[in-house]
Parts: sequence; C-alpha cells; structure tokens
Amino acid sequence: MGVNLREFTIRHEIELSDLKGKKIAIDAYNFLFQFLASIRQPDGTPLMDSKGNVTSHLSGIFYRTINLLEAGAKPVFVFDGSAPMEKISVQEAREKIRAEARVKFAEALEKGETEEARKYAQQTSRLTREMVTETKELLTAMGIPWVQALAEGEAQAAFMANKGDVWAVASQDYDTLLFAASRLIRNLTISGKKAAGIEMIDLSETLNFLQLDVESLVRIALLIGTDYNPGGVQGVGPKNALKIIREKKFDEYKSKIPNYERLKNLFLKPLVSRDYELTWREPNPVKLKEILVTRHEFSDERIDSAIKRIQTIPENQKGLGDFF
Repeated sequence: MGVNLREFTIRHEIELSDLKGKKIAIDAYNFLFQFLASIRQPDGTPLMDSKGNVTSHLSGIFYRTINLLEAGAKPVFVFDGSAPMEKISVQEAREKIRAEARVKFAEALEKGETEEARKYAQQTSRLTREMVTETKELLTAMGIPWVQALAEGEAQAAFMANKGDVWAVASQDYDTLLFAASRLIRNLTISGKKAAGIEMIDLSETLNFLQLDVESLVRIALLIGTDYNPGGVQGVGPKNALKIIREKKFDEYKSKIPNYERLKNLFLKPLVSRDYELTWREPNPVKLKEILVTRHEFSDERIDSAIKRIQTIPENQKGLGDFF
C-alpha cells in the first residue's frame, strides 16, 4: 500500500545469503497480510484448523523466519501501533474493498469457479487483534524479538535502522523510504532459500541519483498522493512531481495539499518508541508445539522437523543472545 516510488529508486537484486550477519527490522503487519493473502488452499480458502481458526499467517511467519535464520539473518518484527487520524479514510476504503471481495468470493465458490474464487480471496484478508497477539507469542517462542510501535510500524523500523540498531527495513511499502529508512528490502516473503527477486534499495544512493533530500522526496509523495492524502494533487503524476521539485515550483502547489505541514511531519518527525530491546534467544520447543500442534493442529512431525532446523543453526547452538 502507500505511494508507489518505484520509478524513483535504484534497486539491487540480492539473495538471502547477502543478509548473513545482518539485523533486519520487518514490517510485521505488511508480512502478515502477505501471508494471509498468499498462503491459501486451491479454491482461495485460507489455511484453518478444525475449529475454523485461520492459520495462514502463523505458517508463513514460522517457516519464512526459519529460512531467514538459516541464511544467517537476524530478524526483528515491528508491529503497528495506532495509525494517525489522517489514515482512517484509507483504512475504511480498504475494508470496503475487502467486504466486497468477500461477497464475490462466496459467490464464486458457490458457482464452483475456483480460479475466480482464489482471485477474490486474496483481497479478503483481515488481520485481527487475536492474530497479532498470537503472532507475537509465536515469535517469542521462536526466540525472535519483536517491537511494538507507538504509531506506524514502518516509521519505528526506519528509526531503528537510522540508529544503527538494524541494517535494513523489510517491507513492500515504499513509504518506508519517506520515513528515511537507510535501506529498504522488498520481496523478502518470496519462498525458497535462494529466492530470486529480493530487492534492496539504499536511500542515500537513490537520493544522490535524484539529487534530492528526504524532504524533497516527501514533497513528491504528497504531490502524487499517500495514505495520508489519497489522490494527491489533481493532475500531478510522478514525472510532473519530480519536475516541480527540481524546478523549485513546489510553493505553487503547496496550498493544494491540505494540512501540508502536519502531513510532512508525519513522515519527517513521526512518533516512535526509543524503548525497545533486541535480543535473540534460543527457541522454546515445548511452547512452539503447544501453539502450533496442540492449539492449531499443525503436523507434529513437520513441526518437530522445523524445530530441529532452528536448533541446528550455529548461532542457536551457542546461544543466539551471545552472537552479537
């Protein structure tokens, strides 16, 4: 979601192995929504236990995080807090789209149109408070740290990157760059240990190429439209926005962006927490099996195998907390 800054960025394709020894702040909600959308049965129905509890997000977080650990990366998940009031209209619009997709999904299933059903199913994903709570519980059992943001998770993760506490932020949202994240990693949820398509964007490199600073990038985004001002300025697209900034004509358009100063500062001076701890610990096999096997009926054999994968990672053998 958010503004599409793709054409302004310099992207480098990397592999999981390139993240060895690096701490990565992961936009948790972004990842969870991706897993809820993509990990589904052939007809589009999400993975569920016998009680009807959705488990797609748990499966995605569990196995993808193990892949990251095996690659030598040190993930930390950052969860959204309360969104700014300016984002409410976007959230309401997204929920309306999900509601409409749920109706079309049910209609397609009833007609036996599997492909059509799966298409709509990917738009129906809904992340509940219970899902978030249980995801945090699972991460703790895996020995993976997580951070609760006060507001936007991307802003919190960007703050951590700029402090040097993590090497990069992993998210699909280019908005992360507007919060001045030093590095952005996209497509990290692609499956496979050597998955192609993972991209890394270095903010300084991109800004140097554009000959702009972060505030100028924020101005471009606000001209195009962000989650805080959907639609942006009428008639202004990406190319025009860049031209306006380079020709120093932004003041002619600023009045067309309601509450410009407030919106600008949501990106440049976001509300973040400075109170967090990043400690990687050994996994708790008993708790992992209680959550995944006993509670949600994951395969006992597969979870045992996955736990062994975590335990045989060299850093776990000597204690993850001592690795850094």
